[in-house]
Amino acid sequence: MAEECVTLNQNRTDSTSLRHRKQTASLKQGPNQTTRLSKTRDDTTSSNGISDSFPASHGRQTQSKILFPVVAGISFSTRLYKITEPPHVCWDETHFGKMGSYYINRTFFFDVHPPLGKMLIGLAGYMTGYDGSFPFMKPGDRYEHHNYWGMRGFCALLGSFLPIFAYLIVLELSRSQTAALIAASLILFDTGCITISQYILLDPILMFFIMSAVLSMVKFHQLGHCPFSASWWLWLVLTGISLAGALGVKFVGLFVITLVGLNTVSDLWRLFGDLHLSLVDIAKHFVARVFGLILLPLFLYVTIFAVHFVVLNKSGPGDGFFSSAFQSRLIGNNLHNASMPEYLAYGSTITIKNLRIAGGYLHSHWHLYPEGVGARQQQVTAYLHKDYNNLWLVHKHDYNNTNRESPKLVRHGDVIRLEHKETTRSLHSHLHEAPLTKKHFQVTGYGINGTGDSNDLWQIQVCGGRPGDLVKVLRSKIRLLHRATGCVLYSSGRTLPKWGWEQVEVTCSPYLKETPSSQWNIEDHINPKLPNISLSVLKPHFLEILIESHIVMLRGNSGLKPKDNEMNSKPWHWPINYQGLRFSGVNNTDYRVYLLGNPVVWWINLGSLALYVVMAAVASVTVQRGFSLGSKRLEHLYVLRRGGGLLLLGWLLHYAPFYTMGRVLYYHHYFPAMLFSSMLTGITLDIWLQSSDLVFRTPYSDWLQVIGQTVLLLSIVYSFYLFHPLSYGMTGPLAHNPTSHMAGLKWMDSWEF
Repeated sequence: MAEECVTLNQNRTDSTSLRHRKQTASLKQGPNQTTRLSKTRDDTTSSNGISDSFPASHGRQTQSKILFPVVAGISFSTRLYKITEPPHVCWDETHFGKMGSYYINRTFFFDVHPPLGKMLIGLAGYMTGYDGSFPFMKPGDRYEHHNYWGMRGFCALLGSFLPIFAYLIVLELSRSQTAALIAASLILFDTGCITISQYILLDPILMFFIMSAVLSMVKFHQLGHCPFSASWWLWLVLTGISLAGALGVKFVGLFVITLVGLNTVSDLWRLFGDLHLSLVDIAKHFVARVFGLILLPLFLYVTIFAVHFVVLNKSGPGDGFFSSAFQSRLIGNNLHNASMPEYLAYGSTITIKNLRIAGGYLHSHWHLYPEGVGARQQQVTAYLHKDYNNLWLVHKHDYNNTNRESPKLVRHGDVIRLEHKETTRSLHSHLHEAPLTKKHFQVTGYGINGTGDSNDLWQIQVCGGRPGDLVKVLRSKIRLLHRATGCVLYSSGRTLPKWGWEQVEVTCSPYLKETPSSQWNIEDHINPKLPNISLSVLKPHFLEILIESHIVMLRGNSGLKPKDNEMNSKPWHWPINYQGLRFSGVNNTDYRVYLLGNPVVWWINLGSLALYVVMAAVASVTVQRGFSLGSKRLEHLYVLRRGGGLLLLGWLLHYAPFYTMGRVLYYHHYFPAMLFSSMLTGITLDIWLQSSDLVFRTPYSDWLQVIGQTVLLLSIVYSFYLFHPLSYGMTGPLAHNPTSHMAGLKWMDSWEF
């Protein structure tokens, strides 16, 4: 089969030249050039049913034996250079280094991203001798004797493949060594790509899988002349594996899944129109793609979470973000292998957990609300951690009842009073406005030693329940309706100021719509008068915890908001390189690292986007009006439409969706789109320079092309020389000081180095 594919490929190469000659002749004979071009492209469909979606890959036969090793060598050397500097925590290493440690220690935690990236970071650290003991408390903490280079080196290693992948992708799409070299150089010598690859971050892992998926997809389509061969299956499977990897690192992987999906739909539509294929053949192609691009990635993605849940089996800082039933499976959690009464009763001691992401446990303490913040009564908050001040006693609404008789079970619709065990004050609300959510009412602790008023009474409601239904521990979702005002107990998710110990605000909401913020469940339940049951019978199944983890991640992602005084980056800032991110250091005595793209590279990319649109439009109008074009121009038009169109779509899919997101955004979110932009620039500028023969005769057009390529590459390399301290670290005076190494290079006031 392999020999047959080679023969077919050679035949396609020979027939391509013949078709170009036929195209040129036909285009001179009449104005209906678009129809002829379309028919000619349809003729490229092989008898096996695969259309020529991309140019044939015979350019690999003439691939330079020098350029590829040079690109690879420069890429690995620039990414691995000074990998241990600075020897302290930088930017988000605080989070992802710590999460790698959690995997080594098997401690459960919560993050808004899927687990694959952190699992790989933890594995890299473990394999290189890191023991998971460094706390990763805050940026600037020195690593000292801890072995951190393995985790950084792993991220840099994956980041080193990005220029290599770009080179191979553009080479396949354009069959031009020059276009491939330009694309690779833009990524090779971009200070931003280097910086983001050198630290313990998810970004280089995510971009590795994105580029791997695109390369595999392109390679798969180039083998359209020999479907179902070993190579064809290999690249199909690698595409599916890469898609699972991208989604397993961040939900941004959905964008490249969309790109591959749209391309696959287009490919299947062309297959459906091939009359040489039987319906059985079309069905085989459809099933193969369903297996390779849907079922295989889905299986791998679920497997990632299965491994994640098996490894992280110990109680940790992520417990409070998940349901009580979820926590019961974690070793060391107070619910693990515990036993307690199954149904809530009067006289019980309980903890009450809010169901929203980071909603916390109902909590109170001796501190009062400050002057001017509602009534000066005891604070009631939500606290994310286990604490003695989370304990409440359940009483009947009658203050004279002492709950001494045999315990009576609490039912849906009962009116109860909750007494804080430590301070003996009752959960209370009134018409004073809440501290932060002004349209809600304040919730306080009021009264002492069993005394209070009617504002202490709450009606317990089981969500979806009927009158008389019992309240189940862990399983029942309940709401607490305030009898006097008609509002419901609510965790707003907003963080109180320092007077509230930066705990979560609890209010009483007059809006009665059922939301996770107004829903609670009973977690701990102590009542010696009731029989206990083992909580092992309440442990959720794998599918339940998989669904819950995704709900928690999605809510957490959408709930990410800018912190106080934090600069919120906007999507329109990114392509123009408006502002970077400070990774390390703030003054002239610090080792400063600043994430900022090479401005020459980024502005070339920005200009090339506009140039591509103009060139594609002009070429399409030229064909539509029936102008005579040679085979070279037709090939350029084809590469612009097919290869350039694919890359433009990739850029749009990885950039435009951020305009619709309500979560906090950062500059580094643009880097996947930047990779597509750089590859598109390689194709655009190469064709633009080759088009110089439209204006100048040979050999002047050849000289102009060589000069243009040389100036472009030298500009990229020289700008990297100027701005490389941003990536590899700066010390001494800041850029505004004439004695600084970066003096004169602060071209935009918004740059902070």
